[in-house]
Amino acid sequence: MANSDIPPPLLLPDEIHQAVRPGTALLRLETTPSRQGVLDGAWWPRTRDVEQEVPALVSVLTGHLGPITRVGLDASAWDAIPTRLVIDDRVVHLDSFPVGDDTVLITRGDKDHFALMVVPPDTEPDAARTAMARAVRADNITQATELLVAPLPPPTTEDGGAA
Repeated sequence: MANSDIPPPLLLPDEIHQAVRPGTALLRLETTPSRQGVLDGAWWPRTRDVEQEVPALVSVLTGHLGPITRVGLDASAWDAIPTRLVIDDRVVHLDSFPVGDDTVLITRGDKDHFALMVVPPDTEPDAARTAMARAVRADNITQATELLVAPLPPPTTEDGGAA
């Protein structure tokens, strides 16, 4: 993808931008029937430990989406993936398949699926915030892998112009 094809970053309000840190999920909650390159949000886990990270994500998502039944993760990107976890007194099944280490698939019920970009835990904060903001754009058609390697926008001066 040429640099000219990369959409300009969506700027989050300063308070939100500064609050984005490992353990944060940004969501654009919209039911989509297809997983063809459209992201519904982004998640920046603190570690690659499924049993530590996934329960917090599922708990937050359940508050917005209702009960989560499945989470799909790429086994090559995570520490051991159990077949299920009990989260908030509900069994959530974990699927291990090659979705890509940059994506997690969330299933609500039988048919509602949501794809979240996974920002690697060791990502620099500015790069993570920029990638997450791009992922939640309603017009985003860029795959998670490409968002994670897209160049950062140039720094701006205090008056808002490019440095």
